[in-house]
Amino acid sequence: MNIECPEKLHFLFTPARYKVARGGRGSGKSWGFARALIVRALQKTTRILCTREVQKSIQQSVHQLLSDQIASLGVAEKFEVLDKEIRCLTNGSCFYFAGLSDVTATTLKSFEGVDICWCEEAQAITEKSWKTLVPTIRKAGSEIWVTYNPELETDPTHERFVTNPPPDCVSVLMNYSDNPWFPDVLEQERLHAKATMRPEDYGHVWEGQCKPAVEGAIYFEAMSATVAAGRIREVPHDGSLKTHVIFDLGMADSMTLILVQKVASELRVIHYIEGTQRILADYSQELRSLRLDDQPMNWGSVYLPHDGFHTRHQTGKDDATVLRGLGWTVAQIPNMAVNTGIDRAREVFPRVYFHKARTERLVECLKRYRWNISQKTGEGAHPLHDQYSHGADAFRYMAIVADQLSNEEWGGTLNMPRLGYA
Repeated sequence: MNIECPEKLHFLFTPARYKVARGGRGSGKSWGFARALIVRALQKTTRILCTREVQKSIQQSVHQLLSDQIASLGVAEKFEVLDKEIRCLTNGSCFYFAGLSDVTATTLKSFEGVDICWCEEAQAITEKSWKTLVPTIRKAGSEIWVTYNPELETDPTHERFVTNPPPDCVSVLMNYSDNPWFPDVLEQERLHAKATMRPEDYGHVWEGQCKPAVEGAIYFEAMSATVAAGRIREVPHDGSLKTHVIFDLGMADSMTLILVQKVASELRVIHYIEGTQRILADYSQELRSLRLDDQPMNWGSVYLPHDGFHTRHQTGKDDATVLRGLGWTVAQIPNMAVNTGIDRAREVFPRVYFHKARTERLVECLKRYRWNISQKTGEGAHPLHDQYSHGADAFRYMAIVADQLSNEEWGGTLNMPRLGYA
């Protein structure tokens, strides 16, 4: 068959374990993948699983896209398009459709005979789903095809196939400029978007760039500016400066610690710790044994929120007393309304530098910190309490005490080099 297919997708017609295309709107990657699979289904008997993270109905799948491309290629008489399957009448090839979040032991077993698995909208596929799917598609010569528009650099799909690609993986970035059949109506839409959208939004929608934070994130604008200004970088630990520790307390859920140094108005977040089901003595021991950039730590104060000064019924002591008994200087974070603290954090963001490697989890939390949206009003009054809120809470506490942090042992303002904040 002679079919039209973007040149960047020619790799689909040569063997590889993983075939991945990411990019923005109008690139033609999805219809190109659909056409390549239809050709493969006609060439030889092939079992093809079309999947995504969530598929509540067949309308959420690529079923319609495949049906349309079968008609467009003029091979409708060779296929039987059913409600939940598409079958090739000439050789028994078959397309199946399933959502990974609904996988059971029974459906998982049926995946083992799949020749090709096409994962569409793959930016939403979780690490748990990938760990389930990949070893299941294990037939000799089987392939996993992936299409998606990137969200965050830290999303499991992007990390798996772009940041740390596996062996025998072909991964391409494909945008509207790579589609020879990019329609005029989309070109007009693209030009309007370029003139009116925020640069980071345009870059995501049309050029397949990762977002600086998830859509609707509380700190979206702040994280956008932080990324654009290059304030997530190699931040040196200076042993001559005090390192202060900011706690967000938790026991059943996460406890988080931010380690920060201050130079004039700059705040340097040099390390981040997160854990669960650990007592304060464990964290104290970890801090005491810490060396960063081959330098010992010069500890300042430990800052606790107001609940750190409430007696725990398990121990009969408050956390501040426990930490003081372990040799730490403890100070209380002023009790401030959450939304007021969020406003304070937004004010402080332009002064903050993050150590790229050691604070990766904290940055992830700030990028994913969202409002809890009411189903009745469609608005958010309070932040969502989830796995990302603990790190964001610790950052909010750091912002509240930012002006209290000092290197006062030196008896005045330090003349230390800045990282570049003006």
